[in-house]
Amino acid sequence: MEKIILDCDPGHDDAIAILLAAASPNIDLLGITTVAGNHTIENVTRNALSVCTVYGITVPVARGAEGPLLIEQVIAEEIHGTTGLDGPYLPPASFELDPRHAVDFIIETVMANEPKTVSLVPVGPYTNIALAARKEPRIIDRVKQVVAMGGSYTRGNITPAAEFNIYADPEAAHIVFSAGWDVTMIGLDLTQHQALATPELQDRVKAVGGDISQFILDTWEFVHTTHSGLLDIPYPAIHDACCVAAIIDPSILTVEKADVRVELEGRWTKGQTVANFESASGMRHFGGTASEQTDYRTNVAISLDWNKFADLIVESTQTLTDARA
Repeated sequence: MEKIILDCDPGHDDAIAILLAAASPNIDLLGITTVAGNHTIENVTRNALSVCTVYGITVPVARGAEGPLLIEQVIAEEIHGTTGLDGPYLPPASFELDPRHAVDFIIETVMANEPKTVSLVPVGPYTNIALAARKEPRIIDRVKQVVAMGGSYTRGNITPAAEFNIYADPEAAHIVFSAGWDVTMIGLDLTQHQALATPELQDRVKAVGGDISQFILDTWEFVHTTHSGLLDIPYPAIHDACCVAAIIDPSILTVEKADVRVELEGRWTKGQTVANFESASGMRHFGGTASEQTDYRTNVAISLDWNKFADLIVESTQTLTDARA
């Protein structure tokens, strides 16, 4: 069983990632931490608590960073609505937050477990993860892996060059990618173009029946409406669940090794993730000099086994539904 901390900013796709993590028999969900991203820290934390309340998920939920390390906060209200999770009905949460700050929760949880047994799964801006690594650098060697939603090796979504999670806190992303631990970057190239809630998948989820099925369908319906006016994709993207799915079954991804850097200064490219692939010929060093060594340590997700991914979504819906029967 894989131990994970899910660091998120719910967010419609975050909510589905929570459900997938809670349902999988292969995942030991040690806790959920929240970070300002898709919406304010108040809203995303409330949404995380509400999802856990409604669907009987009893793990610690710790509130985290209220904004990025250096820049002004940006939110994705145009995608996620005024609450951060508009569309599906969510009643108020009925249990309290963990008293610890998310950064301290991450540090204490990693240090309390055996080395190389806890994976961090950030699916919002990487602020909490970066702060934890800076506050307690020993976690870098103890963490098994970081499986992160964010970035792109082709193009962005909030700007032509940058993906939202990286753009929202590029300095934090820089810290995470350069820290020295194992990182898998699952970016837009995969999530926005391969991990889509197709009509076939929606029909399979609908066939499960029950309120969890309806919640998932309602999230997809709302996001499809907002996506349709902003993004050139035919169906809702299930971004964040890809990270959880990759831990449940690593064979679901095809990856390539790359040296990933985050652009921090470009007028038009700030927040861009620049991937130098090990398989590429020609340029071997960023900057063109041997003094800045290329580190092909990051696993960049290239392709998704759609059938396996869809099966996991349906199975998790059925598992949670059966548990409530």
